[in-house]
Order: sequence, then structure tokens, then C-alpha cells
Amino acid sequence: MPNAAVMDFLLSRRSRPAKMLTPPVPDRAALEVLLQAAARVPDHGKLEPWRFIVLEKPALARRAGLAQARGEALGLDPERTEKGVAQYRDADLVVAVVASPKPSESIPRIEQTLSAGAACVSLVNAALASGWGACWLTGWAAHDRAFATDGLALGADEFVAGMIHIGTERRTPPERPRPDLGAITTWMSG
Repeated sequence: MPNAAVMDFLLSRRSRPAKMLTPPVPDRAALEVLLQAAARVPDHGKLEPWRFIVLEKPALARRAGLAQARGEALGLDPERTEKGVAQYRDADLVVAVVASPKPSESIPRIEQTLSAGAACVSLVNAALASGWGACWLTGWAAHDRAFATDGLALGADEFVAGMIHIGTERRTPPERPRPDLGAITTWMSG
């Protein structure tokens, strides 16, 4: 049965820049519903090759300090370091979607990674559909092994698929150009 409201949402959805998100943020009960929606993604083999880490304001402040220390230790230029620090310092709620691949003879690692990516976009869409502003970021700190290990307690085989920022949008950003469907689509009939 067609669901026109869902199609209208998908055809008009748009992420909100993290710097435009403010409190209030979803409370635990509201966030659990969003996480349930995010977990309903294709998951071949029922491996659950992802998990969620909810970072609230105090946890974000700690990660901002760790990002500062890691940026300095890596010798990053100050602007790049500051951008990584601000992603945590200025946020009020972030859900780290962690790709957590499982050993499997039948489910390739790439399919598990793509499932983690699907969880990211599903979480963003669930937040937007619930009236929150949301966006999917990563940034250099999320990809730094020491930050992932010390700041997020990720296992050796895990990595951050996305940092999903959720909050109340201050203002709706202007629409941006969308892909030219003709330029990115190939039709094969034979």
C-alpha cells in the first residue's frame, strides 16, 4: 500500500547543520524510539554489526578535551584541531553509530559496514521525522584510533560509522542543489 506521506518526507528531507542545533534535545525515552527505528535496517544474517553510544553534554565536553589533546599530539594545524574540538564542545547530544563487524563466512564485511551506514541515515531520518534537527558527521577525531579507543572504548575491529548530532534547529537552512538524476543513473534493459 503506497504511503504518500512517507514519500513526501523522503523527497523533501534535509539534514540540519550541527552548528544550527540547540537544546532541547530528545530525552532518553524519545531517543530510545529513534534508536529503535535506526536498528530496523537491512542486517543480513541478523548479525547486528553496529551499536550506539549516546554522548550527552558532559561526555561531549570530555571528548572535546580529548580531541584537543589528540590534535596537538598529531601536530594538526590549529584550525583543523579546533574544528574537531568544536564538533564535541558545541554539541548537546551526539549518537556515535559504531560499525561493529562480526565474523561470518556468509556475510561479507562490506555488507556489515553498509548496514552500519544504513543505521546512520535511518537515525537521521527518524530524528527529522520526529521533529528534531539532525545531521551525520564524522570528522578527523572520529577516525583517529587513539580517540576511538580512549574516548569511545571501541574494540580493535570497530570504527565510527557516523556521529549523529540531534537537537532543536534554530532555523531552517536554505535548500541546496540536489544531484542531477540523469547524470547518476544508468538504465539497463538488456
